[in-house]
Amino acid sequence: MNSFFSTWSWKMAWRDARSNKKRLFVYISAIIIGVAAQVAITSFRDSLNTTINNQSKELLGADLEIETEQTPPDTLKAYFKELGGDQSTITEFPSMVLFPKTGNTRLANVRALTGNFPYYGTLETMPTEAALEFKSTPSALVDQTLMTQFGISVGDSVRVGRFTLPIGGALTKVPGESAATAMIGPRVFIPQSVLDSTTLIQRGSRVEYKQYFKFDDQRDMEPIEARLDSLEDHLAIDIDTETIAERQEEIGEAVSNLGKFLNLVGFVALLLGGIGVASSIHVYINKKISTASVLRCFGASSDQTMSIFLIQAVVLGFLGALAGTLLGVGIQYFLPSLVSDFLPVDVELTISWLAIGLGLFTGTGVALVFALLPLLALRKASPLYAIRTLDESITSLLDNKVKASIYTIIVFTVFGYAFLLTESWQTAGLFTLGIAGAFGLLLVVAKLLMQTVRRFFPSHWSYVWRQGLANLYRPQNQTSTLMLALGLGMLLVSTLYFSQDMLMGELQFANRDDAPNLIFFDIQSDQNEPLNQLMEEQELPILQNVPLVTMRLDSLRGRSVQAITSDTSSHVRSWALEREYRSTYRDSLINSETLLEGEWTGRADPSQGAIPVSAAQEIANDLNLEIGDSLTFDVQGVPVQAYVGSIREVDFRRVQPNFFMLFPAGVLEQAPQIYVTVTRAPNQEASARAQQAVVQEFPNVSAIDVSRILKTINQFIDKISFAIQFMALFSILTGLIVLGSSVTTSRFQRIKESTLLRTMGASKKQIIKILSVEYLFLGLLSSFTGLLLSVSATWLLGYFYFDITFVPNGWVIIIGTIVVTGLTILIGMANSRSIYQRTPLEVLRTETT
Repeated sequence: MNSFFSTWSWKMAWRDARSNKKRLFVYISAIIIGVAAQVAITSFRDSLNTTINNQSKELLGADLEIETEQTPPDTLKAYFKELGGDQSTITEFPSMVLFPKTGNTRLANVRALTGNFPYYGTLETMPTEAALEFKSTPSALVDQTLMTQFGISVGDSVRVGRFTLPIGGALTKVPGESAATAMIGPRVFIPQSVLDSTTLIQRGSRVEYKQYFKFDDQRDMEPIEARLDSLEDHLAIDIDTETIAERQEEIGEAVSNLGKFLNLVGFVALLLGGIGVASSIHVYINKKISTASVLRCFGASSDQTMSIFLIQAVVLGFLGALAGTLLGVGIQYFLPSLVSDFLPVDVELTISWLAIGLGLFTGTGVALVFALLPLLALRKASPLYAIRTLDESITSLLDNKVKASIYTIIVFTVFGYAFLLTESWQTAGLFTLGIAGAFGLLLVVAKLLMQTVRRFFPSHWSYVWRQGLANLYRPQNQTSTLMLALGLGMLLVSTLYFSQDMLMGELQFANRDDAPNLIFFDIQSDQNEPLNQLMEEQELPILQNVPLVTMRLDSLRGRSVQAITSDTSSHVRSWALEREYRSTYRDSLINSETLLEGEWTGRADPSQGAIPVSAAQEIANDLNLEIGDSLTFDVQGVPVQAYVGSIREVDFRRVQPNFFMLFPAGVLEQAPQIYVTVTRAPNQEASARAQQAVVQEFPNVSAIDVSRILKTINQFIDKISFAIQFMALFSILTGLIVLGSSVTTSRFQRIKESTLLRTMGASKKQIIKILSVEYLFLGLLSSFTGLLLSVSATWLLGYFYFDITFVPNGWVIIIGTIVVTGLTILIGMANSRSIYQRTPLEVLRTETT
């Protein structure tokens, strides 16, 4: 018996395990769910990354994409010709489309296509041949979701601008785009040959011109991008490029971030499993002190005694990890249905040996690390404990230095695994601190609860309630463990729910009686008055009628935008320098604007010098603007000298045109401009009638139906939140398993307590009530604490990240507390059946044997 892991140790571990199968199964059950979540997510992420790598060309559909926001000038077209290869062009813009069969209208993403795009992958349509025939017929391809929504079939017609086309096919998939894209902007493909007939491209229209290339040779993209950069400076236009590698990296990064987040959510379930292990092994080892002491009396060393239970911990941890790994491999096949709407590829699921190995290793490792405290304490068990009882927890045998070392190992284990999942020291550190903070808060609440109950014990309550409360602080109670497991699970799930509720609450502005819900834009100057008159005929109020003037920033504080952009020491945001500004002019501020600095000037005369403009606080911060800073705007070829006269706060959440740059009246009236009209329809029918009338009379004008947008956003957020909450529910499930394991591992002690109560005259009904009271308080306090912490976490998110004041929904807190409390009582009582069913004689016989 000299070896630490001798044959004797293995035999003793096996014999002891056989006689304690039920208790030891509880030990591994807490690990299974956490490992299953980890393996499922990691395996799915690996499959997704492999799919993206295999389908990298289909993500872009071409070898190169070049995009401009204006018609490519002749110099750029000449360079396109010089590049050669097979080329396709897409002119993309938002526009209203009308279905004559039903009279329905919808803002859609219209794409006029010429050429053989996509070169990799296909436009998937029903029928299949429609993807090839629509350009020559000509006909249109309409998003299937839009056709389903309005009851439209292939063969019906769609009106785009002033041109009506037959619908040649239902569009089901576009290479490199997810199904969620259609929720935000339904796609309508038309041939490039009919674009002019639609008369939709006019001054001020938002249009993207995309040129796609397919090269037969392995073309080096770096010289091409460098040449386009020089043309961008020379032509003074924005030229954006994207290659296969860049699209792959962009999507891969987004997928990686999603995978990392879900992995951390799953890792929380694994940590809760670790708590379950610590609780189960702690109670189990406490019962084995007398066994270990007897072995010490027969000559076994402390290491040999500990090795018996260490073998059990490692082997059973491995078995739990193995079971969780197998379960996780199965669960991964359900994950695509949760997130498929947001993925630009169809995932080809494969078995990830890395995920399997990681699950086995981490499951076993977490089980061992969380079992260290009671295992090392067992080495301190004296042979004297064979004839006397240890009144305290076994961990009280360890000195504080050893305990501190074990807690340090646990923290570094959490940090190391978080880093392995996220590949970021900062994220891993913040995650570890966050988990430690949540654990600490829940543990403090549990300790305060026990101290409060003990100190302010309600002596005037009935016997059943007093005994149930006393169980919260009795020796070897499970209050802290259950508060941690259930509280943290509730913290995760309810924080996700509250965050969603908070964001959706901010989007419900259209439900107010006075809030605008219908916006018409791209209104030409000669259409403005007739359209406003049409709104009056439809009995809709004109809440706002705003002119928009397109311009760009040419210089800032006397330095050209190009010079500032190329200056690496500049702290000015490049997007704010290079963006296209759509500004307006008026003689007064409106109720969504508040003056912060400077003085507002309502009217100015350009002949008197530089014009005072008002900058929104957001753009002022990004451009580092101060009162008096000079600005030069290029207003469609005409330079306008200006300076910052004031800085204002703008409520950009309002459903109305809001502007970064506001000019005074008297300056931009003669500049080319378009208009935006904002109104409110009393119901969906009135909104539909108004949109139909506008499309019939002014086909180039587009409309935003805010209520429909809100509905789409709500569906979008619901889908995302369901996927995340599905993973977070692993934490709740693990917490409930920990609850069951805690009841099971302390069953014998509870049986003895029940027997004593029965001997003293307590009835079976009273014992059931006592247990119910205990689980009632455990469920109430665990869920309520988790919910209160989630309210705090959501408030912090709203204040520091979303800039939203969070007001919690009281009904959610009440219902959540009731549901979790009910589950706690149900599971606790189900696992306690044998406690109140045992007779005193049975327990006495067990004790004597």
